[in-house]
Amino acid sequence: MRRADRLFQIVQHFRGGRLVTAQKLGQWLEVSERTIYRDIADLQSSGVPIDGEAGVGYMMREGFDLPPLMFTRDEIVALVAGARMVRAFGGATMARAAEEALVKIGSVLPDNEKARIERTEIHSPMWVVTDADRKVIDALERAVEERKVLTIEYKDESGQASSRDVRPLGLWFWGRVWTLVAWCEMREDFRTFRIDRVASLACSGRVFKPERGRQLADFYRAMEREEARDGMTRRSYYA
Repeated sequence: MRRADRLFQIVQHFRGGRLVTAQKLGQWLEVSERTIYRDIADLQSSGVPIDGEAGVGYMMREGFDLPPLMFTRDEIVALVAGARMVRAFGGATMARAAEEALVKIGSVLPDNEKARIERTEIHSPMWVVTDADRKVIDALERAVEERKVLTIEYKDESGQASSRDVRPLGLWFWGRVWTLVAWCEMREDFRTFRIDRVASLACSGRVFKPERGRQLADFYRAMEREEARDGMTRRSYYA
């Protein structure tokens, strides 16, 4: 890779205000950390507002006018494949957004690269999620973002019905099934709910604030601890 191309790639990695270490940049660009340090120093001396230090990491201050974004071949394939899968398996709003994203991706590509979208032979079956489930997915995604406590009517694997208030934390997709990770106020614990078993949902009129021990990161840590207990009875988080 030419040095000019490498400098351009370094700037691209700073998009979005990310903190990036010289070690990580070196791995991405297949050069030594010493080379990255020299490149960072040259970018700083040329006026690129990069802050940070060796051993800690670097980030670029907001407001710097970056060159137009360009995608590599592998990035185009990944974006197209991801958009097509969301269009097939996501909520209705997600599906429309994925369609628009493909149009926008095509609009920023040079003419000789636009055809690559159509040539990306990675596909998903269309409309494998029911319209009812799409509406639930959209409603849950908004509730996660807005931290709205939901009242849901739910049937478990045995068909037993229950009504409970939950704090929605995140959505997981398992190939054909979506599940909601939530803090269940009835059980005072984390629970996961299959979207296709949610009979109805409604806003309770309450919002919740993040609390220690009841956030998605806490759920992940609890799952990791359970996985580490090899051979022991594992706690079930399924509703």
